[in-house]
Amino acid sequence: MDNYFDKQFLSDSVRVICGVDEAGRGPLAGPVVAGACVLPENCEIEFLNDSKKLSEKKRDALYDVITEKALFWGVGIASEKEIDEINILEASLLAMRRAIEASGVSADLVLVDGNVDRGFKEKAIAVIGGDALSPSIAAASIIAKVTRDRMMAELDREYPGYGLAGHKGYPTKAHKLAVYRLGASSCHRKSFLSFLERDREKLALWDAEDKAKQK
Repeated sequence: MDNYFDKQFLSDSVRVICGVDEAGRGPLAGPVVAGACVLPENCEIEFLNDSKKLSEKKRDALYDVITEKALFWGVGIASEKEIDEINILEASLLAMRRAIEASGVSADLVLVDGNVDRGFKEKAIAVIGGDALSPSIAAASIIAKVTRDRMMAELDREYPGYGLAGHKGYPTKAHKLAVYRLGASSCHRKSFLSFLERDREKLALWDAEDKAKQK
């Protein structure tokens, strides 16, 4: 990924560009985590790409490179409770603002992955598919994803039985079945659990089929 996309925004009034992205909008459990990153103007990081297109091993390696080379970087978190209170979009934006603040940067421009750029004190531009276009957004996406995955591994130890380290809280069949059997833990997003009522018959069938296989 070259630097052309970010460089096109540089001007006399825009010298510091900060990319922001989040990880964890879709899961049933865990916080939403955002990354913010400012890369040097001519920084080249091999294999830098959208975090979703990279293996876990490659993301971990890139995380170390990014955090070493970045001029500024930070992480912001919005908790499960905040997600339930203000909805996932608002929580994602809140986490992004917290990531910028944590980085300590005074940015002239913030490039926001997605189609919503409101609520930032800095000038902000939404970039659809930005994690595949902008090096600073891609770097932020890796920071967010690696941080969240590590948090989910910790939550897996704290709340065993749900498989959080494996599916990272996403709504897999195994995860839904675990919530059906065990009930929601305090790390689950209560506003994301409507499937427990909506899909009760399907969950009961899955449960019976799974128990039959174990006999």
